[in-house]
Amino acid sequence: MNETQVLVINADRPDIDHPLAMGPEPEMFKLTQHNYKSGEWPFPVRLVKPGTKVRSDAAYLASMKIDSKQGEREDVRAIRQAHKHGKHTLRELADSTAMELNRVKDLVHKYSLPLTNDYWRAEKYNNPDEVIAYQTLARLCEKIDAPEFSIRQASMSNGVVNGYYISRVPKV
Repeated sequence: MNETQVLVINADRPDIDHPLAMGPEPEMFKLTQHNYKSGEWPFPVRLVKPGTKVRSDAAYLASMKIDSKQGEREDVRAIRQAHKHGKHTLRELADSTAMELNRVKDLVHKYSLPLTNDYWRAEKYNNPDEVIAYQTLARLCEKIDAPEFSIRQASMSNGVVNGYYISRVPKV
């Protein structure tokens, strides 16, 4: 029977070039248990195969952390799930997903999540105090006398239609 050769290294300061011991795996396992329990090795140890690229525990744990994109994906998934279950306002979504309201607002805006409970807003180009807001696109079209497709297109690019900045705003 061909036994696997392993190295015993210090897990806190991994150095494969200077192992604490080397030998067949079953024997090294018993040796590490004995030396750790007796206090001869008061530090954690690792069994590794020769030639293995060894990283420190800190580097290993850092590699396991969720990256920001993955965290955002999970948050967006949670928002969509909550919306599917009848939570339509940003406050309801924040409460049901246990996220901050600003985080929910940012993600809804960043990923243009299709929340049905929003409204159309038109702000006059040269007079920001003149604001028109409607629940439906058709009513906004009538009010500012513009075709529906141009308002939709302007809302996606923060464009101007008939002297109005157009935006779609989620209800809070």
